[in-house]
Amino acid sequence: MDFTLLLLLAIIAGLTAWIVVLRGKPARSGPTIFSTIQQLKAIGHLSVFKAVTKEIVTETDHTWGDFGKKYLSWVISNHKLAMIFDFEIDFRYDLRRSDFTIEDKGDSVYTITLPPCIYEVHIRDIRFYDEQASKFMPWLLPDLVNSVFGRGFSEEDKNRLIASAKAHAEKQARGLIDQLQTEVQTSAKSILESMSKAFGAEQVHFTFLQEERPDVSVEIAQQAA
Repeated sequence: MDFTLLLLLAIIAGLTAWIVVLRGKPARSGPTIFSTIQQLKAIGHLSVFKAVTKEIVTETDHTWGDFGKKYLSWVISNHKLAMIFDFEIDFRYDLRRSDFTIEDKGDSVYTITLPPCIYEVHIRDIRFYDEQASKFMPWLLPDLVNSVFGRGFSEEDKNRLIASAKAHAEKQARGLIDQLQTEVQTSAKSILESMSKAFGAEQVHFTFLQEERPDVSVEIAQQAA
């Protein structure tokens, strides 16, 4: 028998054996991939986006409430001070909620439904800027409080002013939240799609649940209070 023919037969036999071996290997089953993707729930709170912003307040509006507007409008106009707000918004999803679901559509295709986003606002700092002296001052420094608000400005008044600042920050944050929805959802998709494909999924579709008026949690840093 010709050597070339023998070589060709050997190659064909080898390829046949290789195909048989491949067919004999157990493929990753849909349920196995699905069970793995379900481990996403163990993440708990998933932070997908963070916005850091600064606001300069040169006049007060209704978001400060009657008390805040009464004090701050007088301070800003008569003492030529501007208030500088530094705050950040953390966008996150709670993957432990019952409305976070993963649906197996077959052929390694999955649909992930995300619960309403959680919004946490952190007021990192509040300062006054003295235009005449060209310097920054902590807004509730005792000396500043006494000189600007007067010695009759009590601890209760201070707490009410802090509450006014939080209410104003919430109002500003809600406007920013509405503007950033597309970016937040895009970030969430990118993160969860990468993780799902690492678990074996080939296609992942997303549904986002939303609330008409979501809760916004506002915290103020110790140095700002």
